[in-house]
Amino acid sequence: MSEMRVFGTTFAGKVVVVTGAGGGIASAVIELFASLGASLVLLEVNADALCAAVTRMEPLGCELLPIVCDITSEESLSNAVQLVGEQFGRCDVIVNNAGILPRASSIQTLELDAWNRAFAINVTGAFLVIKHFGKLMLAQESGSIVNVASIAGYSPNGCPPYGSTKAAVLELTRHMAVEWGPRGIRTNAVCPGFIQTELSKDNYANADMVNKRISSVPLRRLGTTQEIAKAVVFLASEEASFINGQDLIVDGGFLQANLMHVQPPAEQYGGWQPTEGI
Repeated sequence: MSEMRVFGTTFAGKVVVVTGAGGGIASAVIELFASLGASLVLLEVNADALCAAVTRMEPLGCELLPIVCDITSEESLSNAVQLVGEQFGRCDVIVNNAGILPRASSIQTLELDAWNRAFAINVTGAFLVIKHFGKLMLAQESGSIVNVASIAGYSPNGCPPYGSTKAAVLELTRHMAVEWGPRGIRTNAVCPGFIQTELSKDNYANADMVNKRISSVPLRRLGTTQEIAKAVVFLASEEASFINGQDLIVDGGFLQANLMHVQPPAEQYGGWQPTEGI
């Protein structure tokens, strides 16, 4: 497989562990790492989704180690680490991508089981992946961790447990950056904005909602999984070698636009209006 360079870097000889490997963002992340020469460990709890990810990746010719793994189980993760240690003997990058998006709910109608499940996967799962795969990084005194959080960690939405878990992931990111930074390991987060994936498809089933979201983003479009992948790979790469404990927001400017959207229409965006027919 020919090696494509992005950001002037390469991951040849590097081992990248991606959780939630069957997801939409993960697919783009995996493909980009593969194009840069990485060996990939794909962790996914759903065996069918994992098989589909492997099928998509096989034409790229990269070295793959797919593992059915429940990131909420220490036993499952311990077994996965053992397999990675036996095949590769190292772990250079962890991408904590696995997560769930519970149904929208008010606080007063939210079931405790839904709250607990979101935290078990989105937060505890991320912590356990770092705890177990981090042993390989600590042994080699190098590595990069990238946690996939969300703009929901900054601004409330219709799903209390989702935003709460993503805010917790951001704090976990900052803590790991400080605790493991002196040991040669960087930890950062990527916060996607409006990205249409299988996980969020219900939010885009209504055309009016799609248009409302697009009109709320200064760039006037939704983001793509490839754009999130580029942010993840950048933070994992040596191009970001002095970036640690940061949250890279990839949302087209959405979080900055709240005040703009409560101004008189004639004053929004400096009074600029699109030219008809363009």
